Amino acid sequence: MRVVFMGTPDFAVPSLEKIIEKGHEVVLVVTQPDKPKGRGKNLQFPPVKECALEHGIEVYQPKRVKETECVEYIAKYQPDIIVVAAFGQILPKSILDMPKYCCVNVHASLLPKYRGAAPIQWAVINGDEVTGVTTMKMGVGLDTGDMIAKKEVRLADDETGGSLFDKLAQVGAELCVETMEMLENGTAVFTPQNNEAATHTTMIHKDLGNIDWKKSAIEIERLIRGLNPWPSAFSVLDGKTFKIWKATVLPAKNDYEPGCIVEVTKNDIKVQTGDGVLSLEEVQLQGKKRMDTASFLRGYKVETGTFLKMV
Repeated sequence: MRVVFMGTPDFAVPSLEKIIEKGHEVVLVVTQPDKPKGRGKNLQFPPVKECALEHGIEVYQPKRVKETECVEYIAKYQPDIIVVAAFGQILPKSILDMPKYCCVNVHASLLPKYRGAAPIQWAVINGDEVTGVTTMKMGVGLDTGDMIAKKEVRLADDETGGSLFDKLAQVGAELCVETMEMLENGTAVFTPQNNEAATHTTMIHKDLGNIDWKKSAIEIERLIRGLNPWPSAFSVLDGKTFKIWKATVLPAKNDYEPGCIVEVTKNDIKVQTGDGVLSLEEVQLQGKKRMDTASFLRGYKVETGTFLKMV
């Protein structure tokens, strides 16, 4: 197939690589513009661009894919199929109708659940036992197109947003090329989504990580895992930002107020929540490196009765 691939972050790279590996002709890669990063504000290539350049594939980076100039540019490549994986912009009908077969989206959830942004993190935060990847024929709505194929992935008890991201990226790559094969040989079945069963997710913002200790230990622990590695869950200790990277739920009950540090051992810090106690096992104080709590406590004194607070 002649393929135009549209994607931006790390999640999309395995799909692009798998398409190339299977011998398809990727004639163009469309990705988001380079963005400044770090203190020097040097422009950084999106991961998909880096991958495309390594394979000698032309890269196109429009600011707005809906612009006529962009549509005409992509049309020149006469794609059999357009594969989209976490591209970051909504495609106009003019592009959706362009390829011989269709525009296929690799979406990191079991649609119609978790339409929209950040389905991977929300699966962890919400405590899902199973998630997965869906390929669909793209329509004009947000993740509303007919489904073509699905693969389930079971979440581990210690699953983080980062580890699930890596798993689903690989599963998505396999499902992507399988879907392309089905389209090419005419065996693809298009299944409409049940719109009444649809759920929508919101973008992940840094403020989401601001821990509300009145919530249950279970909810907070899921938030910590879901926002690992970005943007992280955090609180305030002694007036400084205190990131929490790993924690374990304890069923202990007592009369302490939520956010109160109820016990400090050599290896952990136990914090009262609205329901249960959370044992903090990996932390990072503002200006310090991320480390296990035992190492942190060897260099920083934490008193029982101290409160962790929201920003």
